[in-house]
Amino acid sequence: MSTTHFGFETVDEKDKARKVRGVFDSVASKYDVMNDLMSGGLHRVWKHYTVMVANLKEGQRVLDIAGGTGDLSLAFAKKVGPSGQVVHTDINEAMLRVGRDRLIDKGLNLPTTVCDAEALPFPDQHFDLVSVAFGLRNMTNKDQALKEMCRVLKPRGKLLVLEFSKVAKPLEKAYDLYSFQVLPRIGKMVAGDADSYRYLAESIRMHPGQAELKAMMQKAGFGHVDYHNMTAGITALHVGIKC
Repeated sequence: MSTTHFGFETVDEKDKARKVRGVFDSVASKYDVMNDLMSGGLHRVWKHYTVMVANLKEGQRVLDIAGGTGDLSLAFAKKVGPSGQVVHTDINEAMLRVGRDRLIDKGLNLPTTVCDAEALPFPDQHFDLVSVAFGLRNMTNKDQALKEMCRVLKPRGKLLVLEFSKVAKPLEKAYDLYSFQVLPRIGKMVAGDADSYRYLAESIRMHPGQAELKAMMQKAGFGHVDYHNMTAGITALHVGIKC
């Protein structure tokens, strides 16, 4: 039996996806509200910077993995215009449904599909950009997922991984206090679910740090990888170019 981590818990690899699905089924309806509360609205700044780094052009193709409630899909669609394409995906149907409805309300009917990032149902060298925001840490086999992202990118295509990362050392104690004491209480009050937000804090601690994720992306086939720390390393945007 192969095992992996679900937060601080060790679980069978086959069980992780089910457990993660349960977390996001629970929080889907309050996901955007909780993002604003948890980050003080900073998640909007992080995503805006991600869109700037994407530097998309009219007519390009984009794959938004773990696209959830559709923030980045919406922003990308504005950049590529009607001649381009943004495919909005997530492994969690409840999250995807919220995102799809939100995009339709904004006047966008994007291709939307439930799919597993570890086995993407798209052809080789198909997309100009692949993006995954706050989703990589929840994947069971991150190495396989990164290889799949590389496979579906065109040569010179770009992968953007926006994810929680390792905070600067002077802030570690304060960040731990917020993550393990304050965050679950906010989750309980707003979403009626403390456990899911406790898992969120644990999953961040188990996720590879900046340098480790850079090495993983290089191993997956990206010839050039760099990262940009934001808010003292609370989040980092990793940028990989397929050479």
